[in-house]
Amino acid sequence: MQYLLAQTEQGRALGISANMANRHGLIAGATGTGKTVTLRKIAESFSDSGVPVFLVDVKGDLSGLVQAGKLQGKIAERIEQFNLGGENYLSGYPVSFWDVFGESGIPLRTTISEMGPLLLSRLLNLNATQEGLLNLVFRLADDKGLLLIDLKDLRAMLKHIAENAKSYQLEYGNVSAASVGAIQRALLVLENEGAGNLFGEPALNLDDWLQTRNGKGVINILNSDKLINSPRMYSAFLLWLMSELFDQLPEVGDPDKPKFVMFFDEAHLLFDDAPAALIDKIEQVVRLIRSKGVGIYFVTQTPLDLPDSILGQLGNRVQHALRAFTPRDQKAVKSAAETFRSNPSIDVAESISILGVGQALVSFLDDKGMPTPVEIAYIYPPKSQLSPITAEQRWNWVKDDELYQFYKNYVDNISAFEVLQQKADLDAVTKKQAEQVHQQEEHGIMASLNRMIFGTKKKGEQLTVTEQLVSGVSKSIGRNIRNQITKQIMRGILGTLKK
Repeated sequence: MQYLLAQTEQGRALGISANMANRHGLIAGATGTGKTVTLRKIAESFSDSGVPVFLVDVKGDLSGLVQAGKLQGKIAERIEQFNLGGENYLSGYPVSFWDVFGESGIPLRTTISEMGPLLLSRLLNLNATQEGLLNLVFRLADDKGLLLIDLKDLRAMLKHIAENAKSYQLEYGNVSAASVGAIQRALLVLENEGAGNLFGEPALNLDDWLQTRNGKGVINILNSDKLINSPRMYSAFLLWLMSELFDQLPEVGDPDKPKFVMFFDEAHLLFDDAPAALIDKIEQVVRLIRSKGVGIYFVTQTPLDLPDSILGQLGNRVQHALRAFTPRDQKAVKSAAETFRSNPSIDVAESISILGVGQALVSFLDDKGMPTPVEIAYIYPPKSQLSPITAEQRWNWVKDDELYQFYKNYVDNISAFEVLQQKADLDAVTKKQAEQVHQQEEHGIMASLNRMIFGTKKKGEQLTVTEQLVSGVSKSIGRNIRNQITKQIMRGILGTLKK
């Protein structure tokens, strides 16, 4: 089976082989050359075959997927040009809208524990020392059975570790007060960017994304027009999602079609300023996740946006036009041309610069996993509505989604913050009770000494000046000295009694 996506000028249809769709892909091209339309068409093809999809909507223009397109304008021309079936070609799709901020979709959350110290360090932009401390926080939380769900849990753990640094020093190493302060400040910045909405419960259950409706795979759209303004949060979340799928899904080998497909728009943000350890982790996940039946398609302007170790694993490629105005642009054109299997009849480097809107250089893997020679082709038009639906229509769609009822309300379950707060309150009560007992004991001892030395005074009788002086001195001396005096006096009294 093939997902037919494009057609050459000679009329030959081109598409991705279903059994090779989990070998990942790249959609590249300059702004305005048709990348988003290509993304939509590929996503629709997967959905038509019952494969659920995840899309990142960074421009807010993918919501039209819920409605069938209209047979008019360029869409009608292309449908007629490629003899695709007229009105019968057009279709809407089952969609679930998601939003980290909960403003235009189902609230999307994860937990601090699920994010893990590596991605959280990137999110907080920590240095190596601070990252080491964050690993200590996670280790201590695990050892003590404390759940790290939201940002206040992480703050509470940092405060607890700072206050008890000496007691943890031998087992976990030194705790730098400066590093604790730096992480706390980074958490404040992160919260100001809206990350408080990202962490909490109910957290996303990935099974809710692996659904079909009426035989079509559900297309899960993450509204990211606001999230993209916080690039570190955007990239950390998408990398977490990829890692979580890798960790949770079972091995399926080489399936007849993918189990799930993800499209990452603005893919360069996943790798910008990423440390080597994180790049290695991404490379590992991309290389191995295909055995879980998951395909990942990166959408970006130029192949140079991706590390070579990642780019080499992307077997299905659609390259829209690139403009070679600067030396870097020329390098990008050359780099893009070199990634295709050559076709003697096509000068790839020259063609990239002159492609029209909707045209692309296409190379997909064949049934044996070999890349096909590059072809110049027209991408088929999407079946759904190109223009976005209104905000009101979108919100009504969200409220009608059965998943919204489960995820809409934040639930503040008992976690590290509550446990540590209860412990602190209990310690405070215990300390206060100990102080009260101590004061009562001291008052009892001093009262006994006064009675033994001066006798019992009648009600209303005043102490003499000497008695007042002795009483004042007895109250001001230290605890240890009073204990010694008490012992000596008691020994003297008992010694006298024995005679």
